[in-house]
Amino acid sequence: MSLKLLNVIHGSYRPGEEELLQLAEVAKLNKLYLAFLRNVGNNALQHERAVEEARFKRYLNNVVAVVKVLKDLRHALYKFRRPVDHVSVDLDILIHVDDVPKAVARLKSIGFRAVVIEPYTVTLRRGDFIVDLYTHPAFAWIVYMDGQKLLEDYSEDIEVNGIPTRSLTRDAEVVVTAAHAAYKEHIVLLLDCLTINAWLSGKAVKMAEELMVREALDLTLHACRAIKKGAAEAPYKIPLPNIARLYLEKIAVDPNFRSTASNIMKYLVRRKHSARMVISRLTRRSY
Repeated sequence: MSLKLLNVIHGSYRPGEEELLQLAEVAKLNKLYLAFLRNVGNNALQHERAVEEARFKRYLNNVVAVVKVLKDLRHALYKFRRPVDHVSVDLDILIHVDDVPKAVARLKSIGFRAVVIEPYTVTLRRGDFIVDLYTHPAFAWIVYMDGQKLLEDYSEDIEVNGIPTRSLTRDAEVVVTAAHAAYKEHIVLLLDCLTINAWLSGKAVKMAEELMVREALDLTLHACRAIKKGAAEAPYKIPLPNIARLYLEKIAVDPNFRSTASNIMKYLVRRKHSARMVISRLTRRSY
């Protein structure tokens, strides 16, 4: 079904009525529902498409509101650029460590409130829209990439709905997509594969080596190739032995990862339902 969904999005396959609901579910799990609805060409799903297009419009309006108030701060949209439009309820932003207080104050001035404050992340919410401000990409308070280097060396000017802002380069998006899938989520989505397949380059590979995430890129590429061959389904859950090996390799080469790895115990202790959270991560189909 993953391969059929990819072919629908590429315009090379038109599903039958009996496949629509199953493919729609696969598309939702892989954050490709809007792209699926735009390419499936089925009148029975026109209402669904109208609803999803409205959600996408609200998402972009929220993004524009955020980037307007952050325009003169050192920041870059992170995990934002994709080769296909997709709907998200949150917006990830890399922010210079010295500009975090200003960014939080400005977002509060337009109706956001801070709901989570952690060592490398501040999460703010307005209605059902979430903004995550990152100084470094991290999970469980463990830093797996140098966010300040990404911000300084691998960001560029773009426009969102005609509004100028900063975002990671496409090469950088390939690298952070793979690293996020492997180190943090342990799941590879078709949206990840579309991004990597569209924008993978020699520059991206060198960047992955420089940022010490080459193993994550290779692991994610392996999953995407298996999906493209029809040998695996997406979302693709990376096997736990591969994750363990990935972490051990990362500890060996990355001093930031090594020095923050012990934070996971502090993170779990502060969570009321940490055991349930771990079980949920092990059993979930997507994120």
